[in-house]
Amino acid sequence: MSLDSVREHLAQSAPDLEVIVTKDSSATVDLAAKAHGVEPGQIAKTLSFQVKEKIFLVVARGDARLDNKKAKAAFGGKVKMLGLEEVQNLTGHPVGGVCPFGLAQPLPVYCDVSLKAYDVVIPAAGATNAAVRISPERMAEITDAEWVDVCQPPLA
Repeated sequence: MSLDSVREHLAQSAPDLEVIVTKDSSATVDLAAKAHGVEPGQIAKTLSFQVKEKIFLVVARGDARLDNKKAKAAFGGKVKMLGLEEVQNLTGHPVGGVCPFGLAQPLPVYCDVSLKAYDVVIPAAGATNAAVRISPERMAEITDAEWVDVCQPPLA
């Protein structure tokens, strides 16, 4: 069902994009990079957070780590990662397939500037073996995402 909600969202907002379904799992950054033949940084991982009562998603490059100080400044408080069950209930997507498309309920989406290092990134698409290839700018546009700088610089 989650994959279907992503397909419906993309059919309306970006009908030219194709959901890529692989036979192998792409549930982790490393598995996704292997499945799509790219470096881990090119995978766009979607993380689910809460600050006080606000719940939101942050999409960042696969090899990025959240910078707690930057995140606290950007989101107005200490950032807490949501639990697995809570993530699935709020997004409608299984962990490993969480993405900013076709959400079960509207959630604010933020794209970290780390994604701009790539012309094309690969976020999941609602299943642990589904993804799309998309430019970071277009992903932000079709998800009404706001750009933020909340990750540590990638390790060399």
